[in-house]
Amino acid sequence: MIRPSTLLFIAAVAISAGFAIVAAARGDRPGFAFFKPLTTFIVLLGAAWLVQPGGQPYRSFIVLALALSLSGDLLLVLPAERFGAALAAFLLAHLVYLAAFSVGSPIALRQLPWLAPWLLACGAVAAYAWRGLGRLRTAVLCYVATISAMGWRAAMRGQAPAIGSTGFALALAGACLFVASDMVLALRRFRRPFRGAHELELAAYWAAQLLIALSVGA
Repeated sequence: MIRPSTLLFIAAVAISAGFAIVAAARGDRPGFAFFKPLTTFIVLLGAAWLVQPGGQPYRSFIVLALALSLSGDLLLVLPAERFGAALAAFLLAHLVYLAAFSVGSPIALRQLPWLAPWLLACGAVAAYAWRGLGRLRTAVLCYVATISAMGWRAAMRGQAPAIGSTGFALALAGACLFVASDMVLALRRFRRPFRGAHELELAAYWAAQLLIALSVGA
């Protein structure tokens, strides 16, 4: 049975994310600048204190990754956006998520072939957006490698008998949504924006963070 505190946590994230998405759709920059980091901050608080149970070091890694994501969100809503610095913050966040998903699930050589689908999917989007990347090309290639490895490690957790199926499913769904969010962001910013892209990106981003946070208690 889901704890009342967890239900409150999910509702708070959904409400704050809804306000942020509406602000983005309306072009309300002050509202977006307030609700975007606030939503991630709520997810961070939930992972740290509301979602129970949860063991170390998995919870610690997840909280640290959320803190890095929050710093990336803040860099994106500054009056003078710092996209390069935000990209670095999210890259570090994915490295920490990668470490979290390797807790209790050590890397084995037999798992390496399963990295290929993640690299191909993320690499294909990066290749499509390549012309628009400019000076960020090297940084984006590093990001593609990192987020692919993060998704791969989330998928490989299912092979560890000590990891519960619910926690595995939540973390994997979150990783997949994170990859999808970043794919939409790449298309929106660097190649072919489409109507509703920003809103879709944000919805997938917070759904990803929420599911990963909930995996702490599963």
